This record gives sequence, C-alpha cells and structure tokens, in this order.
Amino acid sequence: MNTPAPVMDIAADGWCSQAHRQPSPNFDARAEGVAAELLVIHNISLPPGQFGGSFIGDLFCNQLDCDAHPYFDQLRPLRVSAHFVIQRDGALIQFVSANDRAWHAGVSSFNGRERCNDFSIGIELEGT
Repeated sequence: MNTPAPVMDIAADGWCSQAHRQPSPNFDARAEGVAAELLVIHNISLPPGQFGGSFIGDLFCNQLDCDAHPYFDQLRPLRVSAHFVIQRDGALIQFVSANDRAWHAGVSSFNGRERCNDFSIGIELEGT
C-alpha cells in the first residue's frame, strides 16, 4: 500500500513551509482583489537536457553566469521567475510568494483572459 504524500500548506504570507525558500527579485504585487485561478506548468533544464546544479535558481535570482555555457548568452536580458520549481529528485524550491505575481508566463492568454501572470501560479518541472 502506498503512503499518501504529505499535505503541502501555504501560509497567509504565500510561502510554503515545506519548500526551500530562495527569494527572487523578479516579481511584483498582484492587483488588489485578483486571486490565482490558474496553474501554469512549464519544464526547464539549463543548459537544455542537463539536470541538477544551480543554474535554474541562478537564472530566477539574476545570478546566472552567462559565460558558463554558450546557451546562456541568449538568457542575458531575461528577468524571469516562477513561484515553484520541482527538481528531478523531488525537492521543492519556492522563489516567489503565491500572493505575488511571478514572471513566468510572458505574453499569454487563457480562456480569453490576457496576462496569465496576473492570475496564475507558475510551477517549473526540471526536465525537457
């Protein structure tokens, strides 16, 4: 029989106590009265197809050494983040409070609503 996964809780301040906290500067406040209603799930690996290491967190915290790999040069101008990253080993890292707007969805729309960052939680899965 499988043991159920532990319940994840998000405190009133938007931070998950079960996640490793690595605050990103790449966020802003949600508009007043706008709640997260959408879950946007992306995949990411840096460099593409390589896993582990600190490159994803470095990117989300504006600390990526863009000279460390040729692929990273195109990432120089980016200022991006997600609320959460789930690493391949299952570790959970939180970069932005769930109460705030992470910069993960870019130019986007869902069901006719523009700017998905305004009303979503962004989760990155480490993978391709």
